[in-house]
Amino acid sequence: MDLATLGGLGLGLGMIIFSILGTGVSMSNFIDIGSLAMVFGGSLAAVMVSNPLQRMMKLGSYLKIIINVNNFEIEKIITTLVRFSEKARRDGLLALEDDLEEVEDEFMKKGIQFVVDGTDPEIISTMLYSDLNQQQERHADGIKIFEDWGTLAPAFGMIGTLAGLIGMLANLDDPDSIGSGMALALITTMYGSIFANLFFIPIKNKLMDRDKEETLVKEILIEGILSIQSGDNPRILESKLVSFLPPDKREAVLAEISAE
Repeated sequence: MDLATLGGLGLGLGMIIFSILGTGVSMSNFIDIGSLAMVFGGSLAAVMVSNPLQRMMKLGSYLKIIINVNNFEIEKIITTLVRFSEKARRDGLLALEDDLEEVEDEFMKKGIQFVVDGTDPEIISTMLYSDLNQQQERHADGIKIFEDWGTLAPAFGMIGTLAGLIGMLANLDDPDSIGSGMALALITTMYGSIFANLFFIPIKNKLMDRDKEETLVKEILIEGILSIQSGDNPRILESKLVSFLPPDKREAVLAEISAE
C-alpha cells in the first residue's frame, strides 16, 4: 500500500478542514450537496463523454494502481540477468531452458524463451518493444482520464459559480439573500479547485510515475535479454544494466552480483 498517496490525501483534506475551522465559520457553511453534484457529477459526465466506455470501466483498476506499491525488485532482476549471461557463455543458450521455470516475471520468461528458441535478434527486439509500447498505451489511457478530469473539474466549479450568481442577481430585491447567495456561488469554485488539485491532477502524476517505473524495468529486461542473445561478456552486461539505476543503488547491486 502506498502510504505517500493515502497520507498525502489525508493531510491535504486535514489542512483544508483545519483552515476552514480557523476562520471561525461553521463547517456546515462549506457543505452543499448541489454544488458537489455540479462539480463532481458534472465533470464525471464530461469525462465520460471524452473517453470510451471501455476505458471508463477500468476506473477502479487505475485507482488500485496508485494505492498499491509495485515491488519490481530491479536489483534482483539485474542479478538474474547477469547470472543467465554467465551460464549462457559457459554452457550455451540452450542451457537457459532449465532455468525458465524459476522465472516469475512473464516478460522475462518470454524473452529468454525467444533466446533459447534461437529467434532472430531483430525479431526479439521487435516483439519485446511491441509489448512495451502496448503497455505504455494502456497506461496512457488511465493518465488521460485523470488529466481530463483535472481540467474539467475547475470548469464545472466555474459553471456552478455562474449559476449561483445568476440566482443571486435574480433576487437583488432581497438584500438578505445577496451574502448567502454569493457564498454559495463561490463554494462550487472551491470544490472544483480541491477536486482538481488534491485528487485528479496528483492521481494523474502518480500514474505517470508508475508508468515510468514499469517502463524502466521493461527496458532493463530488453537490454539484458538482447545482450544475452548476442553473447556479450557478463561484465559488460552488468555495467549496462547497473547504469539504469541511480548512483546510490549501484553499489548494493554490484555487491550482490559479486556475492553470487
